[in-house]
Amino acid sequence: MMKIVESIRSAIETEAVALTNLAKYIDQAYALAIQCLLDCQGKVIIIGVGKSGIIGRKMAASFSSTGKPALFVHAAEAVHGDSGVIEQKDLVILISNSGETQEVLAVLPIIKKIGSKRIAITSDKNSTLAASCDVILSYDYEREADHLNLAPTTSSVLALAIGDAIAVTLSGLNNFDKEQFYTYHPGGSLGEQLSSSSRERKGQGM
Repeated sequence: MMKIVESIRSAIETEAVALTNLAKYIDQAYALAIQCLLDCQGKVIIIGVGKSGIIGRKMAASFSSTGKPALFVHAAEAVHGDSGVIEQKDLVILISNSGETQEVLAVLPIIKKIGSKRIAITSDKNSTLAASCDVILSYDYEREADHLNLAPTTSSVLALAIGDAIAVTLSGLNNFDKEQFYTYHPGGSLGEQLSSSSRERKGQGM
């Protein structure tokens, strides 16, 4: 049993160390990405495939629920017509840990033709994806958390953290408040909590 416990603890510690190191190396590229998001007059389009695609879906949901309309577009579907949702005024975030994911790279010519700004989230700032984007949000890590050092675990956590960080930073800069949050999120326990707070504030104002 102790071996199982140690394995779980090791996986969590591996990811935690990578997150701590990521926070230390946030640079001006991240500030530039936020400025691009602030300047964006359209939607945020997030493109990925595989585990990066799953992170992309979460990222789009986080942007949308905190005040910035966003859509996830699966990279493989993008070259079969789904890229039609992208407009020039949109900002496109492309996620690929290696920066060489063929399905993601295949979408680049379409985005360039449309004329949208592009942000890469990748571990390799010298990759093909990075070279094709306006802003590079790069990260580094020692290893994935699994025993084979293959499964997207640490890398996925880092991409998720980057997405959360830029979403909440943008939301704060746009003065997104609880009333607006409740407009988009009236359901569940969180919606009930916000509804109760709203009723209390209205009661105090009477």
